[in-house]
Amino acid sequence: MNVGELLERSLAYALGSVAGAESMGLGRGTPCAEWDLGELLGHLDDSLDALYEGLSGGRIGLLPHADRECGFRTRACAVLGAWAAGAEGEVLVGERPLDIRVMGAVGAVEIAVHGWDVAQACGRTRPLPVALAADLLPVARCVVAAEDRGVRFGAPVTVAASAPPDVRLLAFLGRRDSIPR
Repeated sequence: MNVGELLERSLAYALGSVAGAESMGLGRGTPCAEWDLGELLGHLDDSLDALYEGLSGGRIGLLPHADRECGFRTRACAVLGAWAAGAEGEVLVGERPLDIRVMGAVGAVEIAVHGWDVAQACGRTRPLPVALAADLLPVARCVVAAEDRGVRFGAPVTVAASAPPDVRLLAFLGRRDSIPR
């Protein structure tokens, strides 16, 4: 798996979802029940910032960043630029080492799925590209553990084994096909 390509595809999808999201109203509900659209966009921005930190400095701090001045598009370009500059080796997450390719692949899952969340919150029909979801699903299955349920992810949603990869990925991560009303 080419992690740089996976990041690029996830970012391209999320960029399309984020475009115009703020004009929809930041208080809108999202598939992440505890977050409104503004909080989701802030989380997505923090995720990009952490990816950039890891790729460019080899270390991700564990404290949230207050800097919201740099837009999502700028951060996305910075992440891709840092990856293209030769990302290899390990990154420290707090004090724990993590292979930079794993960090990139997990970041791609985070970005794409939250891009879907943003589209849902904005009332847009914007399915995850099936090929992208097929590449992200094994990553998600490797990194989401039972102890993450109820904390970072909802319980998996039951779908048919024959469901397309985008549906299976979203269901595995606790998303439904629409926002619960």
